[in-house]
Amino acid sequence: MRRLDGREACRVTTSDPQRWEVQMKRALVIVDIQRDYFPGGNMELKGSIEASEKAKALLATFRDEALPVVHIQHISLRRGATFFLAGTEGVKIHDNVQPGDGEALFQKHYPNSFRETPLLDYLRATSITQLVIAGMMTHMCIDATTRAAFDFGFECVLAHDACATRALSFGGVTVPAEQVHASFVSALHGVYANAVATGDICSTL
Repeated sequence: MRRLDGREACRVTTSDPQRWEVQMKRALVIVDIQRDYFPGGNMELKGSIEASEKAKALLATFRDEALPVVHIQHISLRRGATFFLAGTEGVKIHDNVQPGDGEALFQKHYPNSFRETPLLDYLRATSITQLVIAGMMTHMCIDATTRAAFDFGFECVLAHDACATRALSFGGVTVPAEQVHASFVSALHGVYANAVATGDICSTL
């Protein structure tokens, strides 16, 4: 799988233009499901394996229905970063959600998947209006990407059980990963996105 630049990404086609027009209204966006977030990685998340299995199910369903899929991969350029470093095993996309032929792959350097990437141009050029979003971390890149997508006018469906995060600490208080996840999903749900379980999403495709 090679990374598509902005122009190449917009040339993904199908043999049936009428079917393509219908399908291209909805796309799956898989954000940062990369090896460093898994056991043995440099930033292990709570429930990353389980979330990746849900994302795998979403991916399989979108492929079965010939619906478009976009993969987002984070490459860290931040000074002092300890994970998602270029050239390391941890930066690679996890085996459960490896990009397939014809699926767009964009690399980013910020939490917001739209910032300084061709993502917005690709989605607009292919007439996407609804995004199904899955990935990691719930409180960081999923939150930033979902809010940005909403602001750009997309209808967002958040596959909440296909996302994972970690515990956070502030002011001497540690917030467990489950509570971090629930807090961010609940904040997005209702305005920025419709938070839906993977099984329910798959059943409607």
